[in-house]
Amino acid sequence: MSLLLVENLGKSYRTYRSEWQRFARWFGVSVKPHTEHWVLRNISFSIDPGQSIGVLGKNGAGKSTLLKMITGTLQPSEGRVALNGRISAILELGMGFNPELTGRQNVMHSAGLMGFSRDQIDQALPDIEAFSDIGEYFDQAVRTYSSGMQSRVSFAVATAFHADILIVDESLAVGDAAFQRKCFRRLEDMIELGTTLLFVSHDIESVKKICSKALHINNGGLVEFGDAKSVCDNYERTLFSKPVVDGGDEVEHVAIDLALQTDCEVTYGDGRAFIQAITLKDQDGNPANVLKNNEIMKIHYSVKFFQAVNNPVFTCLVKTREGIAVSGTDSMFLKERVGKVEPGQTVDVEFSFNAALVPGIYYVNCGIRDAEGEGVDFIHRRVDAAIFRVTSNHKTTALVGFVDLHTTLSIGVGHE
Repeated sequence: MSLLLVENLGKSYRTYRSEWQRFARWFGVSVKPHTEHWVLRNISFSIDPGQSIGVLGKNGAGKSTLLKMITGTLQPSEGRVALNGRISAILELGMGFNPELTGRQNVMHSAGLMGFSRDQIDQALPDIEAFSDIGEYFDQAVRTYSSGMQSRVSFAVATAFHADILIVDESLAVGDAAFQRKCFRRLEDMIELGTTLLFVSHDIESVKKICSKALHINNGGLVEFGDAKSVCDNYERTLFSKPVVDGGDEVEHVAIDLALQTDCEVTYGDGRAFIQAITLKDQDGNPANVLKNNEIMKIHYSVKFFQAVNNPVFTCLVKTREGIAVSGTDSMFLKERVGKVEPGQTVDVEFSFNAALVPGIYYVNCGIRDAEGEGVDFIHRRVDAAIFRVTSNHKTTALVGFVDLHTTLSIGVGHE
């Protein structure tokens, strides 16, 4: 028997020509609405005990509406939800906390609303206090908390009690990195103990890591439901690529993806030089921002100098979408010197590397540093200035992480 069954679920919002027509519908009178907008329709899937399901979709796709109907806080316009077990939801960390009450008092109040007895709450309190790890603030008013402290307490109380299904909706994008990792470990432990997880996130790698299956919703409709890695890869493709048509046929692998444009670049410097253009190229020197795992990529940029600089250092950094550095280097470390550059001169710089990376999206930082300055004195730096995507091929061996070490495997079976 499925733990959760969703059949032909849909939600529409209707307007009527008058309030009398709306009132008449409450008593079963058939009235045609003036307008009808479906935010979710024809959603069907089932979840078995112990599974972890990721829910993917752009903002406005209908993910939160789906979760609200599953938890019962919103009634569907059509279809049904069949639930066989206790459900716990983390839809918004800190929602319902009274700022005038202490953390301890809010925990007791929230757990009481969840239906737990005073004895059950008293037994769970030490674990909640230890997990939140906010020290003496646990007995101070919540209005004195930072957002990170409040998120610690609210997540701790939401996951302190056993639930057959736990719903987490974009709640882990807060707090420091150590707390986020702590939350993920707790989710992993709960899954191992048999809790079914319904996890909504824009972090595709997190979905791949902790979910066995994934659900992709777009424009209120179900796009795909299946193996998490396959669904995530297809979803990522829709986010960061546009179909390229050649003679009426779709080309699966292309070198240039016009959708890979950065919208978060940060640039700064002291004005002595300026990075004019950044171009990503393949091993043959052709423009390319899509390459297959383990292919050669070149990062080329030209620098215009306005003042004389003695031995400028040229830098390059590749990082993940989360901002984690994958690999970075500079011309000084690589023992490449250009000597003194005069005003008006242009220098062309090209870094070449083997993209032994796990398939995904990566960002590029480029910079010029003054080797004679104190510390890291950037003449000009462009952060998140370009994006490229690595796709898999038959040589790809890594499932998760950042780099593909091109692992080989040998298994021997003995015979008696």
